[in-house]
Amino acid sequence: MFWRFCWDFIHFCFLSDPIVWPLHELDSKALEALLSEVPLWVKSPNYDRVDWLNKFILDMWPCLDKAICSTIRSMGKPIFDQYIGKFYIESIAFDSLTLGSLPPTIHGVTIYETHDKELVIEPAIRWAGNPNITIMIKFFLLQVTIQLLDLQIFMTPRVTLKPLVPTLPCFGNTTVSLMEKPHVDFGLKFLGADIMAIPGLYQFVQEIIKEQVASLYVWPKVLEIPILDGLSGALKKPVGILHVKVLQALDLLKMDLFGKSDPYVKLNLSGEKVHAKKTMVMMKNLNPQWNEKVNLIVKDPQSQVLELRVYDWDKVGKHAKLGMQVVPLSLLAPNETKAFTLDLLKNMKPNDPQNKIKRGKIMVELTFDPFKEDNDSGCLDGDGKGSGSERVLENIASKEGLLLVTVQGAEDVEGRHHTNPYALVLFRGEKKKTKLIKKSRDPRWNEEFQFMLEEAPLDEKIHIEVMSKRKGFNLHFKESLGHVDINLTDVVNNGRINERYHLINSNNGVIHIEIRWNVV
Repeated sequence: MFWRFCWDFIHFCFLSDPIVWPLHELDSKALEALLSEVPLWVKSPNYDRVDWLNKFILDMWPCLDKAICSTIRSMGKPIFDQYIGKFYIESIAFDSLTLGSLPPTIHGVTIYETHDKELVIEPAIRWAGNPNITIMIKFFLLQVTIQLLDLQIFMTPRVTLKPLVPTLPCFGNTTVSLMEKPHVDFGLKFLGADIMAIPGLYQFVQEIIKEQVASLYVWPKVLEIPILDGLSGALKKPVGILHVKVLQALDLLKMDLFGKSDPYVKLNLSGEKVHAKKTMVMMKNLNPQWNEKVNLIVKDPQSQVLELRVYDWDKVGKHAKLGMQVVPLSLLAPNETKAFTLDLLKNMKPNDPQNKIKRGKIMVELTFDPFKEDNDSGCLDGDGKGSGSERVLENIASKEGLLLVTVQGAEDVEGRHHTNPYALVLFRGEKKKTKLIKKSRDPRWNEEFQFMLEEAPLDEKIHIEVMSKRKGFNLHFKESLGHVDINLTDVVNNGRINERYHLINSNNGVIHIEIRWNVV
């Protein structure tokens, strides 16, 4: 039966019209040969059939092909430009670039339910395409072509959409990781010859590709794609504080007319949208000593880097950059101070000849203090009286930490003249506010504000007020829709509160606030 099935398969592919065999007439060998081609929605009840999505991709594929190829061209150009002038290369360009007429197909999709504000999708993707990607490399008068064709990719990525937010497209970021090594097969021609036919080379290239892809994207490694501006950094919660002590700089460049510079340092962590922090300006000094301390909030110590930029201050015009350097936070051990003496560079491009110019040095001391996972400030026993409780309060008050205030939203707020609500947060003289939402009685902000404090905010209150504002000059330009004053003692003692508060001076208004106190 098996050999009869094979003969009929050959006959179907090459000789005549297809012959249809009922499954019950095939033996075990024939059925086993077909298993790899059976869609996942047939083999597993966890996967759903998505014929409608495959039809959509098929109809959209001509446009998707052009859009993807255009993106590949724009991304490939700066990479190609790095090699021009090296190894006698005069030019590199795409001679032809198309993904072909065959789109990928999705053999099934499963969706996982989680308790977090995220959506996890796992599609099984197969693409047996007919692309034609040709790269032309010119050496002097010699032109070399490299052609990629007959590409096959089988993979099962896990796509996570998070956080879910009330702003289209309703999620802030997309993270992608592969659950297992993908199957990749392709043909590669060099000067028209199929080099993949060389004995041993095919298997070697296959393993190299699988290992490289696995090292970058196989779970738990992820590819993060920001969707909404300003939310990429908000995906990760703060995990600690970076203490930076800017000590001094040595032998800086002379930028002023009389042979001096007016240097200062700007500091920030990669991936953050907040304004960079600055040291004071040291006038007419090529060897300035600052000895200034700066604290920065860390969200990912494994991937973030500290960026240091030294500028020459000018009263008029743009401040000239004297040099820069970066320090990966992965070099730091928790709660240990480490000193760095760094050579200043023009930029972080390794092959830029401008980086060979001596620009001086900068000296810093760095300490990463992670937050305690369980806020061990503790709860007070009994009525909070007695010497033991007093010692606990003294210990709490002396701790440095980060106060995180998340304004989730409000309900049933209404103004007398207009209802365009935004929330105003006031604490220790610092004022922060959410975005304004027009004509809404139930606004949803989901915005987080951070206050870095040298001591715990015991017996202090934070003032949060819902305001309404409209454009133009009129008598009722702004008005209050209600406010609440929250005592922070419970937040310090318990580490977190998540409550709905009735707004004062509001008929039925309620505001949803979450406050966390993280200590190092």
